[in-house]
Amino acid sequence: MENYDTVVAALKGLKDKGYTRDFNIAFDQLTCSSTGTCLRPGDFEITEVYRFEGATDPSDEDIVYAIESKSGDIKGTLTSAYGMYADGVSNEMVQKLTMHRSS
Repeated sequence: MENYDTVVAALKGLKDKGYTRDFNIAFDQLTCSSTGTCLRPGDFEITEVYRFEGATDPSDEDIVYAIESKSGDIKGTLTSAYGMYADGVSNEMVQKLTMHRSS
């Protein structure tokens, strides 16, 4: 796994590795608006996770997830602030995002 200094560098590095879709969380699934792809927690694995902490401002904290479908044909990224689990996300999705497979 690479070491990245910024969220932008992590996203670029992952894109270079083929993680080209941009995912968002929609309660109990990940969605890619540009392709219409939807993945439920059982449909994907988190292959890499990068955490970034704000040096002086806690609101600068962010996480970048590398997401791969279990079939291996869909790869993308998800970014989220640390506190995004507060509302609007299913328990199953929270559990999925707190665990990931080692590369």
